[in-house]
Amino acid sequence: MTTLVPLLGDQLSHDLASLRAVTPAEAVVLMMEVADEATYVPHHPQKIALFFSAMRHFAEELRAAGWTVDYVTLDDPANTGEFTGEVARAVARHGATRIVTVAGGEWRVLESQRAWAERTRLPLTILDDDRFLCTIQQFADWARPRKRLVMEDFYRLMRRQTGLLMDGDQPIGGQWNFDTDNRKSVPKGHRFTPPIRFAPDAITQDVLALVQARFHNHFGSLDSFAWPVTRAQALEALADFITHRLPGFGDYQDAMVTGEDVLNHSLLSPAINLGLLSPLEVCQAAQAAYRAGTAPLNAVEGFIRQILGWREYVRGLYWFAGPDYTARNHLGATRPLPALFWGAPTDLKCLAEAVDATRRNAMAHHIQRLMILGNFAMLVGTDPGDVHRWYLAVYADALEWVEAPNVIGMSQFADGGLMATKPYAAGGAYVNRMSDHCKSCRYDVKHRTGPTACPLNSLYWDFLARHEATLSSNQRLWRMYDGWRRFAPDEQARIRAQAAAFLAGLQPSTDATGTQS
Repeated sequence: MTTLVPLLGDQLSHDLASLRAVTPAEAVVLMMEVADEATYVPHHPQKIALFFSAMRHFAEELRAAGWTVDYVTLDDPANTGEFTGEVARAVARHGATRIVTVAGGEWRVLESQRAWAERTRLPLTILDDDRFLCTIQQFADWARPRKRLVMEDFYRLMRRQTGLLMDGDQPIGGQWNFDTDNRKSVPKGHRFTPPIRFAPDAITQDVLALVQARFHNHFGSLDSFAWPVTRAQALEALADFITHRLPGFGDYQDAMVTGEDVLNHSLLSPAINLGLLSPLEVCQAAQAAYRAGTAPLNAVEGFIRQILGWREYVRGLYWFAGPDYTARNHLGATRPLPALFWGAPTDLKCLAEAVDATRRNAMAHHIQRLMILGNFAMLVGTDPGDVHRWYLAVYADALEWVEAPNVIGMSQFADGGLMATKPYAAGGAYVNRMSDHCKSCRYDVKHRTGPTACPLNSLYWDFLARHEATLSSNQRLWRMYDGWRRFAPDEQARIRAQAAAFLAGLQPSTDATGTQS
């Protein structure tokens, strides 16, 4: 009696439910590098390398712990290139009598898993992924009776449930959210401590060579690869963040600085999503720093909110909203993704900085993603499906369950307000307030029209004008529409003409790998 335990690339946890359900004596763990997963969108080469290297290291850890591991590499000549084919081959190789696996994190993957029983004619058990702090059912029970799924309400529920930053039934510090303290501009000359980097070992070097050979045409560079690929390294990265960057995380959480890719951000989301770290232990480490007096409450609360609040919330919403969520397009946007997202030149300094960081690192922090890249895509009317596929492709931490709600709901308002109470639209004034980019940009952030005017200004007002019938009743936008209506008709016409001219010259990308026309 042999149990086959297929283990996916984001399930690299020794306490995974499927490993707890069997013993090493009865089981064969199957791990698969398959072309389908590397190419269903053109993933950044660093993202592919991160998954494959972490998987190979985890396979070695399992073997050292006494497990039998059947590992199929991407360049295996017999590799079918997809999960179901590899499961079927493994069943035949090992004479398996049943299959036990943990549910994949995406609708697409779960559908593939459900097909394994029919393909192999074996009993199939798909276990819930219990590495999250909120179950899919618990979120659905919370969400179902509500008209709006406000994250803050969910976050308070999770704080009470876990006891994190709580004093009995009340939040430590007397308030739940210190976000208003976390929007400071970075003082001139301030220096940030760079994150710890991990030199590629022999396993990672082999993976990097494989990825370079197979996926060199994908957008992104492998040159700076230094991600943690084992649990031991991930714990080092966590300790490094808690010591060196968490204390200043809150103050400059929303800031952007030319030449600074990381600032005080943690870079821990890929390790958490892979399973190398648990979300609870990361939150507990931050809480311990507050209790030890080494990190202030505004920083610790802001960081914990991103994991305990936002991460758990978007995962629940993804499964609650259903498999058609990524096809939503509330604003009817149809423009193809602009070529600048794949690295075509742009004179907009803020966009150039965010895209370049993405190309070099497979990472950009949350304000760059939301208020620079996402904001621009929404203002110009980009098809949200194109935007979704781009984000899914280029970021190391982009798994669909976390990426899709952030893009479809938060960034593009394509779900019509299921998760966001208003579109996160902004002109140049926001970028100027939260960054130093405008000082070295060829455009003048203070002008709406004219040859040197910042395009974000006219695009912002044009976006509001285009969608007035849909958005003007939103109570959170009344000030914006009041401002638009205060412009004289001829000024409105000039603004919209300025936006139209910019949009007419906006170069579209020509294919999904970023090839430019």
